[in-house]
Amino acid sequence: MLTFNGKLEIEAFYKVIFEDTKIQIDNQVLKTVEKSFDFLKKFSEDKVIYGVNTGFGPMAQYKIKDSERIQLQYNLIRSHASGTGEPIAPMYVKAAMLARLNTLSLGNSGVHVSVINLMTELINRNITPLIYTHGGVGASGDLVQLAHLALVLIGEGEVFYKGGRKSTAEVFKIEKLQPISVELREGLALMNGTSVMTGIGIVNAIYTRRLLDWMTSCSAAINEIVKAYDDHLSFELNQSKKHIGQRKIAESMREHLKDSSLTRKREHHLYSKNDDVSVFEDKVQEYYSLRCVPQILGPVLDTLNNVENILIEEVNSANDNPIVNVEQKHVYHGGNFHGDYVSLEMDKLKIVVTKLSMLSERQLNYLLNSRLNNMLPPFVNLGKLGLNFGMQGVQFTATSTTAENQMLSNPMYVHSIPNNNDNQDIVSMGTNAALITKKVIENAYEVVAIEMITIVQAIEYLKVQKNVSSKTKKMYDDIRNLVPIFTEDVIMYPYVNKVKDFIMNH
Repeated sequence: MLTFNGKLEIEAFYKVIFEDTKIQIDNQVLKTVEKSFDFLKKFSEDKVIYGVNTGFGPMAQYKIKDSERIQLQYNLIRSHASGTGEPIAPMYVKAAMLARLNTLSLGNSGVHVSVINLMTELINRNITPLIYTHGGVGASGDLVQLAHLALVLIGEGEVFYKGGRKSTAEVFKIEKLQPISVELREGLALMNGTSVMTGIGIVNAIYTRRLLDWMTSCSAAINEIVKAYDDHLSFELNQSKKHIGQRKIAESMREHLKDSSLTRKREHHLYSKNDDVSVFEDKVQEYYSLRCVPQILGPVLDTLNNVENILIEEVNSANDNPIVNVEQKHVYHGGNFHGDYVSLEMDKLKIVVTKLSMLSERQLNYLLNSRLNNMLPPFVNLGKLGLNFGMQGVQFTATSTTAENQMLSNPMYVHSIPNNNDNQDIVSMGTNAALITKKVIENAYEVVAIEMITIVQAIEYLKVQKNVSSKTKKMYDDIRNLVPIFTEDVIMYPYVNKVKDFIMNH
């Protein structure tokens, strides 16, 4: 059980989303929310407060009668539950719910405490609102997507429940749940924020860290099996550059290779007299896809760390409008719902993940092209050359998928289109950015899966199972449990999908 106190870190998201850890709300959080609600209720009695007694967006010029204030919130939720496209996977929606719950728990939103209680129950019982991919422009936050969340909280719409898609009313009846109490601005407070883009972004960051770990392992393994010189990974060389990411990637690769008997020392081969040699048969330096891994994956790691920091700052921020400040006894109007911080970080993340997939594709090509590696048969073909094809077919998939990532890496951050009667005249497109990044990450896993199968086939051909490092041997064994040794041609797509699923979930 995770005690929820209004402060979330990336580890908490991992526990709730990936390990299904349940949450309980600290009593102090409930008191803070109640205090915020009570203050806003009294404060708004004789004042004009946006979204409490006015219309929304460009309709804010219209004052709402006291008798119509509750209906206003229902109207907002129902009219904006207008998403289309594919449903967002429940895992990502759960992350968005957790992000929204945290924001509303800060006491800056003036919501009724029933919102906190019901959202907690939905998260703990894995009742996930149906939210669509299309609809959000990222300012005023994720209005359309969060409207689908709010729709469920008022007992309407649809949810994913026990593997199926059902009406909210039916599930609430089964689970004996009551809709929230709509009192002041529950509709606007639920919808006006960046929680969907941020929740998706956090899952993206978690998957990227896992992907980066696998890619680092693959990069170490390929250096190993081609008997590369190890000085490009040395502490001394990488310490001479100041970037933390580069140093960390080099350190991880050295750790991976510490018990390998295949990598070579330059001083054993080239730092001695070679007077009788005019042309070196072996490469004096490896290709960049092997030699420059710390310099290529280092920026990926540094970017990922920064992305996580920004996302966690956003999660722990008040990102709706207006902002209730109980201490100052005031309500402040502004634009904390604007998603530019998240949008920019998602664009950065997809760019570095695309570069990672490009590195993987080039390493794959190095293994498959016998004229480059000078030690493996074409396409790491363990069968009869000409009759069999080895890994030839899956290279097309890796190349095609990498090309798609390159196209998808164009930024959403600069694709603002004015809308909402030009009230929203510059927007973030943050949810689109997060969802496209999700696709880029999934694509990258496919490319890395194909590379991993190829590495294992190469180890098989070279018969170096006893010479590789213990970490490479563990990777070899894991993949061999999923993919048989194949000399004859086999249908490849089930094995690629198995390995992709394995590395995404381990």
